[in-house]
Amino acid sequence: MCEIYGFSGSRERGLNHDLYEFYSHADQHPNGWGLALFNGNNFDIYREANRADISEQLSSLMAHPISAKTALAHIRLATIGNIEYDNCHPFSEKDISGRRWTLIHNGTVFESDKLNKYIFLQKGETDSERILLYLIDRLNDRIQELDRLLTAEERFSVLDKIICSSSPKNKLNLLIYDGEIMYVHTNFRNSLYYRREQTGVTFSTQPLSSNGWKNVEFMTLLGYREGELVFTGTRHSNEYFFDPIAYKPLYMAYASL
Repeated sequence: MCEIYGFSGSRERGLNHDLYEFYSHADQHPNGWGLALFNGNNFDIYREANRADISEQLSSLMAHPISAKTALAHIRLATIGNIEYDNCHPFSEKDISGRRWTLIHNGTVFESDKLNKYIFLQKGETDSERILLYLIDRLNDRIQELDRLLTAEERFSVLDKIICSSSPKNKLNLLIYDGEIMYVHTNFRNSLYYRREQTGVTFSTQPLSSNGWKNVEFMTLLGYREGELVFTGTRHSNEYFFDPIAYKPLYMAYASL
């Protein structure tokens, strides 16, 4: 499986310490890394199909202070899709209003016919990218239906419906950022934690220190603005349970067998 990391804050915060610890797990997740940094209207996204702890590009970035008001990071253990740049997270696309959506995912979609058409539209091969493309289409539908920009509450409602309808039998540990709201969801027990601090809130697949970490609320989409919880979605009952047999067809499909 992959690991994900996110920070949502009221102001910029130094991230080097957290990122050093997060990327040190790359020996177990060697198939790519990514980092997205957001400060106001400025953003930078870095991705590489290389093991993070031996990456010259990441080493060069980490040699300097890294700070951001919002950040997303990912290390990849490939389940769907080859080890290539286009399969590395984060994935980022704009909706028809010009709003940029950026997604990282630690999970697998086993059953979702509504994502199949995006196999022919995506740049890479991952189910994670297909989730983002599907999300963008549903947001565009809602924008066109209302014939105006969506409010933050309306955007959250669209995502809440998508999560509730897509989570049965699928592992959806997601961090998504739309330039204002960070959306957080887990339906796999004990696989996403958060740490509250003065400047905001940090999320990680594994605790990055010995103190202050708690489990993210389970099977419920959450929305954070500048480190504060502003939206809580519908609590569903679609807990994901790991089934190694379910992964076998996926491994075979992407092993050129």
